[in-house]
Amino acid sequence: MRRREFIKVFAGSAAIWPLATRAQQRAMPVVGFINVASAKPYAAQLAAFLKGLGETGYVDGQNVAIEYRWADGQQDRLPAMAADLVRHQVTVIAATSTPAVLAAQAATSTIPIVFESGSDPVRLGFVANLNRPGGNVTGASSMVVELGPKRLELLRELLPTASVMAFLVNPADGAFAQTQVREMLSAARDRKLELHVLNARSESDFDAVFADIKRLRVGGLVIAAGSIFIGSRKKLADLTMRHAVPTISQYRDFAVAGGLMSYGSDILEGYRLAGVYTGRILKGENPAELPVVQATKFELVINLKTAKALAINVPPSMQARADEMIE
Repeated sequence: MRRREFIKVFAGSAAIWPLATRAQQRAMPVVGFINVASAKPYAAQLAAFLKGLGETGYVDGQNVAIEYRWADGQQDRLPAMAADLVRHQVTVIAATSTPAVLAAQAATSTIPIVFESGSDPVRLGFVANLNRPGGNVTGASSMVVELGPKRLELLRELLPTASVMAFLVNPADGAFAQTQVREMLSAARDRKLELHVLNARSESDFDAVFADIKRLRVGGLVIAAGSIFIGSRKKLADLTMRHAVPTISQYRDFAVAGGLMSYGSDILEGYRLAGVYTGRILKGENPAELPVVQATKFELVINLKTAKALAINVPPSMQARADEMIE
């Protein structure tokens, strides 16, 4: 049985943009939506964003226009895309991945930016304060980076005799990837585990990654947060089964697709809340006064069918803590 997550919104007042600014806005406001990935793998996230936008009364093509910019995994395209949205004088920029936020923030300090990101927005420099962000940026954080050590801990609990683990990350994610690696290496040292950091920039790297996993005699794999791992969740689940590698990911869809475990916040809820904030800003609220939304509850999903296929016994205590068990 799955228990729904709840998201906590810090209390805070909302100010109104000056009337002069609102008067300059066109009859139909334009939202610039920018993401580092491709559209197809993010269909569910986009639907959640549009749902949140709809909750504030805005429907694409009716009373708001959306300009989409998908980088198709090529981060070097993001700065030009963000600059293009600024040139088009969009009303709000919805930057829905950490690299996209960084590009949008570099492109403008005046157009409101709403983010959906997986790390601490203060540490990344998106906002000065969670309760009162200041500036032109606010949004929702799923805190996936901070949960990396917890995923390692859960995998170790399931594999108590394993002493060698691996962490799969996309080095092209820059500071986002580097932060995850630092967190994971520190967690591995604390648990006296040998941790190998393996890199994949695209799906074409996956076969080499799993060859390394075999060569290094890795007992378990933790998959980092990142756009390519969202879009490739089914392929990764299939590879972990084919190579018999116990693996944990942030994304529930990984476990649903046949992966062993997932632990993280509800990313769709984060996108929905980003949509809500975008709508509220379109109505005149000031991003500087909208508190950052942070995930406060997380779910553990275990695929018992996969565990059985891997000859892994899931302890009753872990089953009792799981929010969902797939059989």
